[in-house]
Amino acid sequence: MSHTPSLTRRIAIGKGIGLAVGLIGFFTLPVIYPEAPWQLRWGVMLWYVTFGAVIGMAGVYTRHPVLLLPMPWWVRAPLIGAWLNFVLVFFAHEEMSKIMTAMFGPDGMMSSPFWFVLEGAIIGAVIGYVATKFAGEGPETVQPGS
Repeated sequence: MSHTPSLTRRIAIGKGIGLAVGLIGFFTLPVIYPEAPWQLRWGVMLWYVTFGAVIGMAGVYTRHPVLLLPMPWWVRAPLIGAWLNFVLVFFAHEEMSKIMTAMFGPDGMMSSPFWFVLEGAIIGAVIGYVATKFAGEGPETVQPGS
C-alpha cells in the first residue's frame, strides 16, 4: 500500500470500518431486540457506512476553518462520531429507547438512548485512527495524483 496521503483511501477505510460495524448491528439487532423492523436493521447498517465516509472526509481539515484551532484526528473523529449519533438519537429516539430498554431493562443504568453518543465517539475514534494511520490527513490528501 502506498503511504502517500489520499482522501479516497481515507473515505474507503472509513466506509469499510463503518460497514463492519453496520453488519454487526444488522445481525445482532434481532437477537437483542426481536421486534426490530427491517428498516431499522438496514438503517443501522447504512448509517455506519455513511458515518465512516463522513469521518474519512473530515480528515482534510487539521485546523478548525473558523477558529483556526488545531483539530488532530483524536479530537475531530470522536467529536464528529458523537455528533452524528447524537443527531441519530433525535431522529430515531423511540426505536433507540426500545433497543436500550430491551438490552438493560426499563430501570437500567444504561437505558437512555443517549449512550449511543458515546458509542459514536468510540467508533469515530477507531475510524479516525485507522484512516489517519493508513491514508494520512490534512490538505495534502486532496493533492492531484493522490
